[in-house]
Parts: sequence; C-alpha cells; structure tokens
Amino acid sequence: MRTLVIDNPASRMHRVPPGHPEHEGRYVAVRDALLELTAPVWHEANRADAAAVERFHTADYVESIRAACLTAEPAQWVSLDLDTKVCRESWDAALATAGASLDAVDRIMAGEADTAFCLARPPGHHAEPERAMGFCLLNSIAIAALHALEVHDLKRVAIVDIDVHHGNGSQCLAETDARVMFASLHQSPLYPGTGSAAETGLNGNVINLPLAAGTRGEAWRQAFTQQVRPAVANFRPELIFVSAGFDAHERDPAGGLALLEDDFAWVAGELAALAAEFASSRLVSVLEGGYDCPALGRSAAAFVQALVEA
Repeated sequence: MRTLVIDNPASRMHRVPPGHPEHEGRYVAVRDALLELTAPVWHEANRADAAAVERFHTADYVESIRAACLTAEPAQWVSLDLDTKVCRESWDAALATAGASLDAVDRIMAGEADTAFCLARPPGHHAEPERAMGFCLLNSIAIAALHALEVHDLKRVAIVDIDVHHGNGSQCLAETDARVMFASLHQSPLYPGTGSAAETGLNGNVINLPLAAGTRGEAWRQAFTQQVRPAVANFRPELIFVSAGFDAHERDPAGGLALLEDDFAWVAGELAALAAEFASSRLVSVLEGGYDCPALGRSAAAFVQALVEA
C-alpha cells in the first residue's frame, strides 16, 4: 500500500521531568527506526486549528491546557495530574500532533496514499473531552475521526486501539456518536481501570477485550480474529483509525502483555486487509504508548513495513 509518515518534529519540544517514561527519546527511537524503511513518503505535520480540536474537546478545556503550557516557567513543568506534565512548548507539540492526524486524513481522502502513520507525541487516547490524563493532552484520534465525519462527510469510522492501556478518551467519542466504532485490546487490571467487556456503547459500537497479564501473541491474535475483525466487518467503516501503542511488547515496563514485533506486523496486515475490504484501503494510525525505546522502535518499524507490504 502507498504509505505516508506524518512527522511532528515539535514532539521533541514537549519536555518532561527527568525519569518520566513519556520522554522525547521515544520519538527519536521511532523516527530513527522508520528512517531505515525506504517505501514511506514523509511529510511534516502542521498545527491543528481550534475549530478542529474543539469538535472533541470543549473550548474551556482547550484554553485551560493552552494556559497551563504558556504559563510554565522556562525549563520548568506544570502538573495537570500525577502523571501528565507540560512545559511551555508542550502546547505547540500537542497542536502539531493533532495536526498530524488531520493531515493524514486529508491526504488519504485526496488520494495521495492509502495508509498513514503519525509519528508524534504527546500521545492522546486517554484524553477525554474535558480532562487530560495518562500523559495525554489532546486526543488526536478522536479529533481526526470527527474531522473525517464532519469535513469529509464520511458516514462511519472505526477506531481500533492496540495499546496495552484502554483508550478511555477515545471510547468517550463512541459512547456519544453512533457513527464511530471503538474496539480495544488491552491488559486488565491496569491503568486507567476502564474498558470492561460490559462497556458496549451505543448499539454495541464499543468492543472491549480485557486481557490478563502474561497474554502472549497467539492468544492476542486469536482475540483480534474472533472478536475485533468480525465487529469491524459488521460495522463497515469508511476509514479505519488505529491507536498504535506498542507497550504490549514483552519488554515494555508499563504493562504485562508479551507481544513481539511479529505480532504488531501481523495486526498491521490484518487492519490493512480490513481497510482494503471495507474502507477503500483508507487507514490512519497514530503513535500512542511504548516505553522501552529499542522495542518501541522495532515494533513501530515492523508495523509500518507491514502496511507498506499489505
């Protein structure tokens, strides 16, 4: 498939305190690994505008995050919660991360490519309409999904979250909008404590697959094949979004699943096949978690290469 990498260099400006797991080295590790691939075409992200961001987040919330960032003292941080820190430059990084996902949608809808991978941080899938949490400021996936629906007049989109943590913020969108399907394979119990199988959304458009610590690739693939794949097929989305977290890797310190690079390559191929069958091959993936940098880089590269080869 024709594949784009939408790069947000401002990711490096979102600085966090020493020892924080969501640091700029994550971006560098993925960027270095993706630069070894020859097929993707690279573009630099633009900042999202307020109208796009406020399709999902409230205006008051957006202003509160902007103000928190811009009032930070140089080389200091403001805490939004126990885990989520911002510096003065974090606002530009967050807007460009959201902008990367919007650009990916626009370029794919314009026919420039079939698939795109957004190389950007901070992550977003925990961010709710009025709440920052779990290292996340703006929910790029939710913002881009609404952009596809409202600007490009699509009727249905699916969000598939493969991060080890449940994407509670993205689920918020599906719980209030029947045009959006949300499916998540995640470890449970684990932060943020949401994502039980009983959470099914509007008309069953939320599919949560909580998995026990220690789950390996074979069982993870089986859960995808038996439950996620048929649910996406029944929903028939016109564009598939992927919250591409790689912290389900066996080496990642933030979770307890035991996936390997081959599992991420496999799921990329499965998602690309679903996109080809139901969504005119349109697929947008956005980097979420992954906190062992060597494993993160290898996993992201395996995922993107599988998209290229699909």
